[in-house]
Amino acid sequence: MDVFVGGHSHTLLSNSDPKAAGPYPYVGKSPSGAPVLVVQAGAYSTHLGQLDVVFDDKGVVKSWTGDAKLIGAEVVPDPVVKEKVRQLNVPLETLRRTPVGESKVELVGASSSCRFRECVMGDLISDALLAHATAKGGYKGTAVAIQNGGGIRSSIPAGAVTMGQILEVLPFSNSVATAEVTGADLLKDLEAGVARAHDPNAPGTGRFPQVAGLRYSFAPAKPEGQRIQKVEVRDKAGAWAPLDPAATYTVFTNDFVRKGGDGYVNLAKAKVFYDYGPELEGVVADYIKARSPVAPALDGRITRME
Repeated sequence: MDVFVGGHSHTLLSNSDPKAAGPYPYVGKSPSGAPVLVVQAGAYSTHLGQLDVVFDDKGVVKSWTGDAKLIGAEVVPDPVVKEKVRQLNVPLETLRRTPVGESKVELVGASSSCRFRECVMGDLISDALLAHATAKGGYKGTAVAIQNGGGIRSSIPAGAVTMGQILEVLPFSNSVATAEVTGADLLKDLEAGVARAHDPNAPGTGRFPQVAGLRYSFAPAKPEGQRIQKVEVRDKAGAWAPLDPAATYTVFTNDFVRKGGDGYVNLAKAKVFYDYGPELEGVVADYIKARSPVAPALDGRITRME
C-alpha cells in the first residue's frame, strides 16, 4: 500500500495546527523502503484533508503535497455540491422518519452508563439479539447475547421511536454474528470486557459487555483477570445455572465483537461461527415494533460490586 487514509481514532495530522498529533502526511516506509503516506483529518468534519501524490513509472510514491485544512464558517459551500447532497438526502430522510414504535421510558444509551454498568439501551439491544436467536433456533447449547457498550452511541427519549433514532444509537451497520465457545472461553472474554470499567478515563472502555441470557457480577477494584465474580446463564426452560466451563454456549453478538473487536479474542478464535446475519439496527427495530410500546427496566443482570 502507498497511501493510508485513517479514521475512527479521531487523530488529526496537520502541518499547520500546533495541536496535531503529527505532520500531514506522516511518512513511513514499506518493507522495500519505499515511502508510505498516512493521512487523517481529525473528526466531526472540522477539517478537510487534501493530498496530491505523484507516482513514478513503477507506481512508487515520488512526491506529495497536502494538509488538513480547517473548515470554518467562512467557507462558502459549493452550490452544485450542496444541491447534490440535498437530493441524495431525500431517501435517507424518508428512512430516518420511518416510525418503528413507541417507548414508555427513556432508552438511556449514554456512554457514562453503557461502558461501565448495566444500561437500559444495553438491555434492550441484548434482549433483541437473544429474541432473534430464539426465533431463529437451530443453535447449539444455551444461547446468550453480548453487545459492547461502545457500540451504543445515543439515547432515545420516551415517546415515538423512529428508524433515524435507532440509526443514531447503532450507526455502524454491524451484522448479527454468532459463535460457539466453551464456558471457559466465554468467561475469559467477559473478563476482558470489564477490564477497563474501573477507570472512566481508561482507553478501551467501549468493550464493556451488555448482556442477555446471562447475568454476572464484577468487582472493578480487583486485579485485572480477577474481576468477574459470578456468572450464571439461563437455559431454554428459563432456569438459571452457574456457567459451566466445559459446556458449549452460542453467543449472539455483532460482527465487530465476534471478530475480536474490543478485546473479545476468544470469540475470534471460535471454530464455529457465522458473521453474516441481518443488520443489528434492523433486528432492534423489529424487536421494538413487535413489542411496542416497550418499557425496558434495569433488572440486575449486571452487578457492579464497589
